[in-house]
Amino acid sequence: MLRVTGKNLLNVCKLIFKISRCENNDVLFQTENILDSLLDVLKSEDMLSNSEALLYCLGAIKFLSGNANLIKYMLNENLLETLVQLMKHISNTDKESDSLLPISGNLLVQLTAILRNIADLSQSRPRFLLSGALSELCVILEQYIADKDVCTNVARILSKLSSYNDCCTALADCPRCFSIFLAVLNKHQKKQDLVVRIVFTLGNLTAKNNHAREQFYMEDGAISTLLSLFQIYYELDCCMKSASGRSESAEEVNSRHPKHPTDVEDVLIKLIRVLANISIHPSLGTVLSTNQNCVDLLIKVLEYKQIDECEELVINAAAAINNLSYYQTKHSAVRSRQLRISELLLRLLLSNNMEGILEAARVFGNLSQTKEIRDFVVAKNVYKFMIALLDSKNPDVCFSACGVLINVTVDNNKRTILREEGGIKKLIDCLQDFGPSDWQLASLVCKTLWNYSEKITSAALCFGNKETEKLIELLTTYLEEELALDNSLDKDLRAYHKVCWESEFIPVASQLLTRVQSHDTLLEPLSVPSQ
Repeated sequence: MLRVTGKNLLNVCKLIFKISRCENNDVLFQTENILDSLLDVLKSEDMLSNSEALLYCLGAIKFLSGNANLIKYMLNENLLETLVQLMKHISNTDKESDSLLPISGNLLVQLTAILRNIADLSQSRPRFLLSGALSELCVILEQYIADKDVCTNVARILSKLSSYNDCCTALADCPRCFSIFLAVLNKHQKKQDLVVRIVFTLGNLTAKNNHAREQFYMEDGAISTLLSLFQIYYELDCCMKSASGRSESAEEVNSRHPKHPTDVEDVLIKLIRVLANISIHPSLGTVLSTNQNCVDLLIKVLEYKQIDECEELVINAAAAINNLSYYQTKHSAVRSRQLRISELLLRLLLSNNMEGILEAARVFGNLSQTKEIRDFVVAKNVYKFMIALLDSKNPDVCFSACGVLINVTVDNNKRTILREEGGIKKLIDCLQDFGPSDWQLASLVCKTLWNYSEKITSAALCFGNKETEKLIELLTTYLEEELALDNSLDKDLRAYHKVCWESEFIPVASQLLTRVQSHDTLLEPLSVPSQ
C-alpha cells in the first residue's frame, strides 16, 4: 500500500498518523494490511533521506500500540526487533556525524514510547532479552542524556522490565549501566518523574543480587549521589509539608490517605530502598553503617514524618536503619545515635501499624545487644511491648520480640521482667504454636528461657507448676524426630527443616530440658542453718 517514495510517502504517513490518533479508527487497522505496510517503512526506508516520513510512521504506531490487539499483532511481526535495529542505526549515524542530528531525538521519543507500551506485554520480555534491547537502551540513555523526554521514556521501559528477575540480571550485565544511571541522576536531579524511575530500577537491580550491589557501590560517587538526592528531596518534602500545614485544616490533614505517597515521598521511598538493599551486602553494609550523613538523613525521616502521614516512607527508613544496625563495627553511626533512634522507635511501637511495630522490634533486637539500650528497654517499658507481641500469632513478629527479650535476659538483674505480663507462659505458647514449623524461632524461645533460668533452684518457682509441666512435655516431644518433623512436607522442605532442627533447636533444647528436669521436684531447698 505504501509503495511510494519521497514526498508521496511523507504525505501518506502524515495521513495515517492523523487517522491513528483517534481510537475509533483502530478498527480500520485491524481489517486492512496497513500495519504490515507501516512495519515495512520502518524496515526499508533510509533514516537520513526519509526521516520525516519515519517520524510520522513511528507516531502512528505509537498511537496504535495502545490497542492490545494491534500491539500483539505487531509484536508477532517483529516490531520490537525492528525498533531495536532502527535504534542502533540512529545511534551509529549520530556517532559517525560526531553530533546528534536534530531529527534523531524526535525519532527516539516516538520509538521509545512504542517500546514503553510493548514492555507492558509479558510475552515481550524474551524478545527484549534476545534482541539486545536493554544494552541498546543504555547506549541511547547515555548518548541522549540531555534529552529529558528520551531519558524519561527509556527510564520507564527499564523500570517496568527490571521488575522481573531475568531482565534484572540482563540489565545488570549491560556495560556501564550503573555509571550511566548515576550520570542521568546527576544531570536531572530535580526531574522527579525521571529520578523516581531510575532509582526504582536501581532498587530492583540491588534487591537480590550481591554482585549488582558491588557493581553499583564501586561506581565513583554512587553513595554520594544517592545521599545528595536524599537531601534534596527531604528538604523539598519538608517545604511541602510546611506549606501544606499552613493551607490545610486539621480535618483535611487527617483525611489524607496514608497509603498514597506524594511524588516527592515516592522518590524518598525508592532512594531509601536502594540504601537498604546495598546494606544487605556484608562488607558494603559495614562501610555504609559508618556513614554519618546516611544515618542522619534516615533519622530525620523518622523525626519529621509520622507513620500515618506516609506509611511506606517511615517503614522503609526503619528497615534501612535495621539493616545498618546489624553491623557491630566500632565506628557505626547507628551506634553513636542509638539512644535517639530508640526514642523514635518507641513512637512506632505506640502506633497501630503492625508493619511499623515489626520494624521497630527488629531494630531493638539489634540495638539491645548494648547495655545502654537494654537499660532503655526496661526503663521505657519496651519489654512489655515485646511480651505483648508474643501473642500476635505471627512468627516474624514473635521472632523479633524474642530477639529483644533474649538480649535483655543477658543481664542478671533484668531477668525477672519475663515473669511480668505472663511472659513465661507466652514464650511457652510460642514454642507450642510455631515449634514444628519454625525451628529457628523455637530455638530462640529456648535460648531466652535458658538465659532466664541461669540461677534456677526450682523449676516450679522459676517457671510455675503448669508452665514447667507444659515445657517438659513440649521439649520431650520436639526432641523426638518422628514426632517433631512433619512427614507430609515434600522431600526438600523436610530436609531443610531437619537441618534447622538438628543444628539450631536440638543443642539448646536438650540442655534446657536437662536443666528443667533436674530442678523439677516437690522438695524445697533449706536455707543455711544459723550458727
